[in-house]
Amino acid sequence: MGEHIDKTVKALVERFDASIEEFRGEVSVFLQPDQIVAACTLLRDEFDFEMLEDETAVDYWPEETPRFHVIYHLYSYKHNERIRLRVPLNGNNPSLPTIEGVYPNANWYEREVYDMFGINYEGHSDLRRILMPHDWEGHPLRKDYPLGHEEIMFTFNFDEINARKRYAKE
Repeated sequence: MGEHIDKTVKALVERFDASIEEFRGEVSVFLQPDQIVAACTLLRDEFDFEMLEDETAVDYWPEETPRFHVIYHLYSYKHNERIRLRVPLNGNNPSLPTIEGVYPNANWYEREVYDMFGINYEGHSDLRRILMPHDWEGHPLRKDYPLGHEEIMFTFNFDEINARKRYAKE
């Protein structure tokens, strides 16, 4: 890690009692949900992480507790460095505060995470589906979401699948 990222991580650990994990030169800082807004504000204002590059989530069901991790990738143009923040969330109805007041582009990322994983963002200005139809039930990237599939057509099963396919009437 570079000197700037070392100072940044040290400040996060001291101020938020955060834990860290380093893998292949990349650092992840683990925070509590109520700390994310203050941590992002600190990173933007004091350590020059001007851009929220990405925000996503991971569902570890049923293997791990906490079930979800919301992951934020922040970038500093000035220092050409990235930092990853991870927020573990328990339960089937997880929620955490929005960071769109710190990074306005979080609006779209948070809507996507809400749509795909069902994670609610308290204080979000427009929390609604962004990828799935508005009347869709469930959240497709959750591991407990039922899978659907269509059997692939090969030469050995062509006639069987072709008989079941719905074609437009001529």
